[in-house]
Amino acid sequence: MKTIDLRSDTVTRPTQAMLEIMHRAETGDDVYGEDPTVNRLQSELAERLGFEAGLFVPSGTMSNLIALMAHCERGDEYIVGQQAHTYKYEGGGAAVLGSIQPQPIEFEADGSLDLERVRAAIKPEDHHFARTRLLALENTVHGKVLPLDYLAQARRFTIEHGLSLHLDGARLYNAAVKLGVDAREIALHVDSVSICLSKGLGAPVGSVLCGSFSLIDKAHRWRKLVGGGMRQAGILAAAGLYALEHHVARLAEDHANAARLGEGLAALGYAVEPVQTNMVFVDVREQAARLMPYLKEQGITVYPGPVLRLVTHLDVSSADVERVIEVFAGFRP
Repeated sequence: MKTIDLRSDTVTRPTQAMLEIMHRAETGDDVYGEDPTVNRLQSELAERLGFEAGLFVPSGTMSNLIALMAHCERGDEYIVGQQAHTYKYEGGGAAVLGSIQPQPIEFEADGSLDLERVRAAIKPEDHHFARTRLLALENTVHGKVLPLDYLAQARRFTIEHGLSLHLDGARLYNAAVKLGVDAREIALHVDSVSICLSKGLGAPVGSVLCGSFSLIDKAHRWRKLVGGGMRQAGILAAAGLYALEHHVARLAEDHANAARLGEGLAALGYAVEPVQTNMVFVDVREQAARLMPYLKEQGITVYPGPVLRLVTHLDVSSADVERVIEVFAGFRP
């Protein structure tokens, strides 16, 4: 029986075609800036998104961390969502390593941050307070896509208040596919963006931070400090280049599979949040204790909890989705 892993789109494995490209990758020492494949990935993704430069790093956590450290100095502050990855799920790195104070505020239902709440959180220029320097957004947020008009408003807002704007775009391409726009249309509103290659795009590892030459130069130094310098990293960068060429358009399949999964579970009587991209949130709090072992027995892997997050990806087929619906239908609370 095939195991269907719905925990995250990080569990994807490289396709055979991707592995072959990795095997043939031209490499050099990236710490010296001599890996041609890494250099190509950095410049190509930056150009695609409308930035001057890019920097390849091992993880999205590191990409966001060095972005925050490049934007802010010790004693500065960034405003961020209460449930955002850059605040809640990345080990408090900005505070621990960057001496940057987070100022979290609650997300709105659509994943945005209310700009009036952001305005109220900005500290006065006074020695009593941390210096508010940055607004950090996320796209997608729990599978929800930030509207383009909201991003434009956020851009105008940050300019008005002298803030920089960073986007945790781990799933930026999911957002672009959902909106039916080029990813550049999203990225043009921000000063920097972190792109994860190892989620829906299916590469085995790596993220790219894009921004201005000066920002990336600062981030490069922070990458060294936190141990992110890699040597013959072209093997990994080749997977990222392949993913950008072959795995962006196919994200629509993941979205369609998630929509079908949400529709099927709702038809069975489960409370399902509206599905936008590749994540389905299902309220199972009354059945959780018995449902979790049942799903495991049936070969379906999920993170346990009162609200399940079921994530579709390139290793989950439409047939797998039908199997999951069938398994849920067979559950007897």
